[in-house]
Amino acid sequence: MTEPVNTDSEVDSGSDNGSSAPALSEETRRANRRLTWQLSFFALGFLGFGFALIPLYDVLCEVTGYGSRQNLTEASEIESKGSEVPRDIIVEFVSTNPTVGEWEFRAVEHSARVKTGQLYAAKFVAKNLLAKAATGQAVPSIAPHNAAQYFRKTECFCFTPQHFEALQERELEVRFVVDSQLPANVDRITLAYSIYGVAPQVASR
Repeated sequence: MTEPVNTDSEVDSGSDNGSSAPALSEETRRANRRLTWQLSFFALGFLGFGFALIPLYDVLCEVTGYGSRQNLTEASEIESKGSEVPRDIIVEFVSTNPTVGEWEFRAVEHSARVKTGQLYAAKFVAKNLLAKAATGQAVPSIAPHNAAQYFRKTECFCFTPQHFEALQERELEVRFVVDSQLPANVDRITLAYSIYGVAPQVASR
């Protein structure tokens, strides 16, 4: 006697499910469409960030007073000032990786004692951790900010994007001179680099 009752309940339940299924399916489709749009906007925003990275750095330099990108990333001419007496300065080398799992980046030496007015070289090591070719752009900064105009690069891997094959590691060099006109109260300078992956469209510009 209980079986017919159970069967009727199942039939009624199936009937209810049948009538509500189209509404549930339509809601799911709408949710999927919303998610698709959201993911599309996210992908476009991430691509746009790659294009805007370098211009944003220009603005950051002007706002923070770290000097213009032109001063930091274009080769400087060595000016000889015979009247200035060279003095010792400590230059610290710092590397950072804003993104995880894409790059390995480090300074070969953490610091060096240099004399103002003389040419020196410092080396960094970068490795592409991806299983595909990638291009990186090193972005420099100088601290303290009032020393930036006296720190002159003659050659630097930061001048142009650097292309790496999959899992490739190589040494990168920067050549620099600390101007003898450096303020007397500055005896230590930090040269820091952050490396970012850039889209091929940005690297080719």
